[in-house]
Amino acid sequence: MISVIIPHFNQPEHLDRCLTALQAQRGAAPDTEILVVDNGSKLLPEAIVARHDGVRLLQEPTPGPGPARNFGVAQSRGDILAFIDADCVPSPDWLAVIARRMAQGATVLGGDVRILQEPGTPLTVVAAYESEFAYRMEHYIRRQNFTGTGNLAMRRQVFDTVGPFAGIGIAEDRDWGHRAHALGHVITWAPDMLVFHPARDSMTELCRKLDRHAAHDFELITAKPAGRLRWIGRIGAMAVSPLAVIPRVMLSSRIPGGLGGRLKAFRGVTGTRLYRARRMAQLIGARDPDLLVSRWRE
Repeated sequence: MISVIIPHFNQPEHLDRCLTALQAQRGAAPDTEILVVDNGSKLLPEAIVARHDGVRLLQEPTPGPGPARNFGVAQSRGDILAFIDADCVPSPDWLAVIARRMAQGATVLGGDVRILQEPGTPLTVVAAYESEFAYRMEHYIRRQNFTGTGNLAMRRQVFDTVGPFAGIGIAEDRDWGHRAHALGHVITWAPDMLVFHPARDSMTELCRKLDRHAAHDFELITAKPAGRLRWIGRIGAMAVSPLAVIPRVMLSSRIPGGLGGRLKAFRGVTGTRLYRARRMAQLIGARDPDLLVSRWRE
């Protein structure tokens, strides 16, 4: 059995779309259960879940997608655990790919994430930027030994061995992946295990994500010897880094919209990296870097 676990927080329309896409493919993986774990939404998505047969709605009040996923695992029955975010749309064969790759011997799978570009909608700067830079799953798996929890599958015994996802104060995807790697588990890159994620609506929303990542990185790096000096060096590198990614942007196959899309992506990467450099500098003198972490739920 595959247990699909979906943390949810104030995204009922996205959740409905995700569940619709999952139910359309259950014929290819009939032994599947779907669990939605609400994480403190203003309105419990009971009506949305009721539209979809066989979907269970649970509640986890502890803030953070990690605790929500953990509770879903505790309530699930499958030997394969598949995690997807409520605002993602799985490809039509997502469940079938998971089942096939697990049957071939994989124990942990990290899939690809692409930007969901609705037909007929204009490509925004944020969408162009995120198409190339937001979800670098292959890089994370091959170079940094973790993958995103929004498109992740594993055998239950791996989860039992590695342990639960961390809470809101830690980048739970990176933390879990590093613990799994330390125990000898291999995360298999699965580009055919594909989900689509909508681009953020604005630069403000994107900057909240960047703030959260900066705070996590700051605490991780400055906890080590000479960490603050390394952090200062990273600030300078971040400020000049847009120039280094020009070839990557121009040659990317992930950015839609031709040359215009690539120019928008370069505008996005320049703006976000200068913003990140400024926020990184502010963290050096911040009394409480964790304040940036909490912004993700605003």
